Formats: sequence, structure tokens, C-alpha cells
Amino acid sequence: MNLFYRIILKIHTFWQHLYSKSYIEICKARGMKVGKNVIFIEAPAFGSEPYLIEIGDRTKITAGCTFINHDGAMYVIRNLEKYEDARNFGRIKLGENCFVGNNCTFLPGSSMGNNCILGAGSVLNSSMPDNSVYAGVPAKFICTIEEYGDKALENNIMYPRELEPTRHKLDDYIKKNLPHIYKPVKK
Repeated sequence: MNLFYRIILKIHTFWQHLYSKSYIEICKARGMKVGKNVIFIEAPAFGSEPYLIEIGDRTKITAGCTFINHDGAMYVIRNLEKYEDARNFGRIKLGENCFVGNNCTFLPGSSMGNNCILGAGSVLNSSMPDNSVYAGVPAKFICTIEEYGDKALENNIMYPRELEPTRHKLDDYIKKNLPHIYKPVKK
């Protein structure tokens, strides 16, 4: 039975990868600009105007992200005579060497500078300056990239680097050696 589920998982993963790759290529053909060495964990929802999106080199976009290039609520107000010509579109730009956490949403006119991190679940409705970390709904400044890096070094989990090329060995090492320490309750 275990083999059956592993086969189903492989088939699902293959189709999901094929869909993601095809969708991204279609969006690029429609004018979306994607730099070199960009990583998509899965295809984001690029909306109906992918040609308004630009993604810089070495940027990683994780699962469940959404790019919204227009205000769909115009549907409601365009039915009112005073607002029948109302339209709202905006470009979205992600700089170089950025990371976008799971389930982030980019609203029209938002941008990330270079060397930026956007925390999981964030809604970006403005612009992030270079070398910054933002998170939240709406996304707000958390710290600089240098402060984030210093904190990462303080909390660093050491493991033999030679395990990195073999993921299952690294996973086994981490499972066995990572202490069961959790963050305290915030008051």
C-alpha cells in the first residue's frame, strides 16, 4: 500500500511541476519579465495582466503567492454612472536576490527592492526599500537585512555541511539532533 501512495505522489508531483512550468512560460510569453536563476516553488497566481510584473535575478517565490495587478472591485463602482470610467491597474516589481514567503499577496503598484525578505502570509501594498525585511497584513518594516542576518547567526543550527548534497541524510541528522526547544509565550 505504501508503494501505491508513493507512485500517486510521484504522478501528482510530476503534473504539478508540468503545470507550473507551463503556466510560467505562458506568462513570460505574455510579457512578464523574469530574471536569471529565479526559483518558483510552485507557480504563483499572476492574474490577468502578467505583462505588468517584473521579477529580478536570484529571487525565490514560495508556494501560494498571488500577484494582483488590478482592482477587481471596480466591477461594483463602474455600475454607478459617476464611476463608469473608473479603472485601477498597477505594476508589480520584485528586485534582485529577494525571498517571498508562502501565501504572500502583492497589490497593484507594490515593489520590493534588492536583497529583501517578505514574510509568509504578508500583503504588500506599498514599496519595500533595498535590504529590508517586511511582514504582516498590511506588510510593515520588521528590520534590516543585516539585523535579520545577525539574528540568524545567533540562532544558527550547526550541522556537517557535507550532508547538504544528500537531502535525506541531512533530514535524518536534523531529526536526530535538533533540540526540542520552543519559543516562549508572548505576553
